[in-house]
Amino acid sequence: MVRVLLAEDMHLVRGALRALLAEAGDIEVVAETGHGDQVVPTALAHRPDVAVLDIDLPGADGIAGTAALRERLPECRVLILTAHRRVEVLRAALAAGAAGFMPKDAPPDRLADAVRRVAAGESAVDPDLAARALTAPASPLTEREAQVLGLAAEGCEPREIAKRLHLSAGTVRNYLAAAQLKLDARTRLDAVRIAREAGWLPHRGRGRVGDAG
Repeated sequence: MVRVLLAEDMHLVRGALRALLAEAGDIEVVAETGHGDQVVPTALAHRPDVAVLDIDLPGADGIAGTAALRERLPECRVLILTAHRRVEVLRAALAAGAAGFMPKDAPPDRLADAVRRVAAGESAVDPDLAARALTAPASPLTEREAQVLGLAAEGCEPREIAKRLHLSAGTVRNYLAAAQLKLDARTRLDAVRIAREAGWLPHRGRGRVGDAG
């Protein structure tokens, strides 16, 4: 029997997922939470085999929850569920240590199979998204250019970006100009659009996952 922690903030969706997994027969939901900050303490209390995490949890998102679980409870493997079919979100999830990444609208049998595969030590990634990630061109941006452009995408002005990254405002403007030139973008907003659609901007999760001290 595969023991599962289910983290989803929408009650109706969580109930549907619980019922779906229960129908598999060999999967048991042993714990649930609707808040990202409760992922680690709930997992530590119940020791599930697999944590099925929504990417958009309040408090701390599924990416942060994945990274925290990898650190605090590495034997609990993570399957991310998301409505976002974006390459950058997949890359961020895998970089954080997720073993699986599936869309919320996946057929029930595929979701249950993904849980089983993750529990067995395998990976389970949506094939369409995996194919897109493999064929996506490499980013022309340096890590710092992507970081600066990512903050600009959140609406930060150069002075705020400079303060957050401990750079001068002039240096930030140079990075933004370089990114715009490399992406052949007409404006900064156009550069953000191009980089975001290509999956070249860093994922910026909400908060950090806490634990019950």
